[in-house]
Amino acid sequence: MKGAAGVQSTERRRQIVSLAAVQGRVTVNELAEKFQVTAETIRRDLASLNEEGLLYRVHGGAVPVPKYHTEYTSVETRSKASMQAKLAIGAKAAEHLPKAGSTIFLDAGTTTGVLADYLVQAAVSRANGSADEDDSFNQSSGSSAGADQHLRVITNSLHIAYRLSGAAHIDIRLIGGDVRHQSRAVVGPIATRQLGVLHADVAYIGTNALTMEHGLSTPDAAEGAIKRSMVTNADRVVALCDSSKFGLDYLVSFASVDDLNTLITDPGAPQTYVQALQDAGIEVLFADPWSSRMEIE
Repeated sequence: MKGAAGVQSTERRRQIVSLAAVQGRVTVNELAEKFQVTAETIRRDLASLNEEGLLYRVHGGAVPVPKYHTEYTSVETRSKASMQAKLAIGAKAAEHLPKAGSTIFLDAGTTTGVLADYLVQAAVSRANGSADEDDSFNQSSGSSAGADQHLRVITNSLHIAYRLSGAAHIDIRLIGGDVRHQSRAVVGPIATRQLGVLHADVAYIGTNALTMEHGLSTPDAAEGAIKRSMVTNADRVVALCDSSKFGLDYLVSFASVDDLNTLITDPGAPQTYVQALQDAGIEVLFADPWSSRMEIE
């Protein structure tokens, strides 16, 4: 029972952050009633979220952090945030890869990094002859193991390129340019020029924030330019966005909601956002945060 309680606590806190972002303020009493827990439990939740910088504690409840963010956190810190949701979203994205022989963009987000881990898993399974019948790498009609059967990955992430470098049936192109130490992302004019002449069937893009008005946003202009180039030069765009990102807004918008074809999130996503996205013609897929089999190192 202890494990089940921990799961409920994590999910509840993620939903509290999303509710605060959408409503502008949440109160202890309304949250206690919504989640069917004691007021003291909610106070502990709010204190923890305040300490993590995800909410501001005020008398009787909490409010969201300031609307526009400019701070940038390290890849290690971001990897630990909403861990289970990111694992599940990466797994769901891996279930919806294009057919073998296709080309995809992966940006330097932490959730796209999880997707890369699943690509390695699938490649290893295929190399060992144990791939599932619905393995994304086997969706092409041919059976040849030639280069036309490989999945081609174009990325600006040193971390992702390293993860994929030992995987059979994955061809990797790492964009060159300037390296950001915090995110291990390659950015700058050299990188954006390279992306400008490349094309992908699908771009898998992470984001720091999502609103209907400002779209997908990030605190860093250089990384925003890379993400924008990937969005522009892909036939389809799949956004990977856990529920804690909804209602937040960072300085640099790199894609509008209209640029998206699909958004993969977790069940904690605010229903008002889900409905608005679906009304805009965007496919919204939900990943179960507690079904993932992978662990983040």
